[in-house]
Amino acid sequence: MSSENQIKEFREKINKIDEQIIDLISKRAYLAQDIWDIKKKERIEPYAANREKLIYQRLEKLNQGPLPNEDIQTIFREIISACLSLEKSLKITSLGPEATFTHQAALSRFGQAPQYIQIPTIDGIFGEVEKRRCDYGVVPIENSTEGSVYRTLDMFIESPLKICGEISLEISLYLLSSADKIENIKKIYSHPQALAQCNLWLTNNLPDIPIHPVSSTAMAAKKAADEPKAGAIASKVSAPVYNLKILKEKIEDYTNNFTRFWVIGHKSPEKSGHDKTSLMFSIKHEAGALYEIIYPFSNYGINMTKIESRPFKKHPWEYFFFVDVEGHISDNNLKSSLKEIKKLVNFIKVLGSYPRSV
Repeated sequence: MSSENQIKEFREKINKIDEQIIDLISKRAYLAQDIWDIKKKERIEPYAANREKLIYQRLEKLNQGPLPNEDIQTIFREIISACLSLEKSLKITSLGPEATFTHQAALSRFGQAPQYIQIPTIDGIFGEVEKRRCDYGVVPIENSTEGSVYRTLDMFIESPLKICGEISLEISLYLLSSADKIENIKKIYSHPQALAQCNLWLTNNLPDIPIHPVSSTAMAAKKAADEPKAGAIASKVSAPVYNLKILKEKIEDYTNNFTRFWVIGHKSPEKSGHDKTSLMFSIKHEAGALYEIIYPFSNYGINMTKIESRPFKKHPWEYFFFVDVEGHISDNNLKSSLKEIKKLVNFIKVLGSYPRSV
């Protein structure tokens, strides 16, 4: 058989498989609509992060190649996104304008189907979700090299919203410009976090160029697009969006540069079996007070993965502690530990239980 005939035969087989795939996707979509009918009656949240996590875990076990798990997840993310849009047309808000890392994180979780609303501030994202003008928001919480995003933490002190999910996104930064050469750049725009992540590269390569912090990396790209001699430190995705050239790629100072994001909404998901719980509390000003609060976690075998303090702005020299622990709020050992801790603190608030991203 000739190569041309072999290719034709294989393509005919692919066509038959495609017919089966489209039929199965349609059946899946109809079942999603049936589920939404039940959710509407019971007033259940349309997005279930725990269910999504279980789907991906199951697909990883079923996958026998040749496509890697990351590609399988990408394919099914769009299928899930499209089916979810049949249940409800979701509105998702994230830091804008288009092509910020927060926007990319939102796309990686919710896919292309929802309507995305870009807001320039973290406060604005919380406001849109609190007022129910958007169903969910995506906010940055921590970078692996530069630490926590304090504005996100501070917003939870008074916000009634819950953490519904966690997203981990690898961050690579690019020098973008409409100029043809680095030597032609006379100023640099970027977000303060991105600037900090590229500090060594900037010091070594552009030591005398003025730096201008802006609200997001995408805003930096947008500004650079309007100024012929300006550069932006932003994502690779921003280049085609704002018609910019990539003059230098991957200029972050450290490899394995990741940022964590939280999905915020009005209700945390149910247990997935691979969960994390975030909470905040304030303590009495007494010797050993923090130790007494941390001890119940250890006593009940709970792994605390993070603890961080933030000043309470309304009361000088008073602090809130933010803590991440492994497990779900419905777990008996976590419930028992929190029961003991509540007796020792001035204030405690569970921010949410949600599937871990890693």
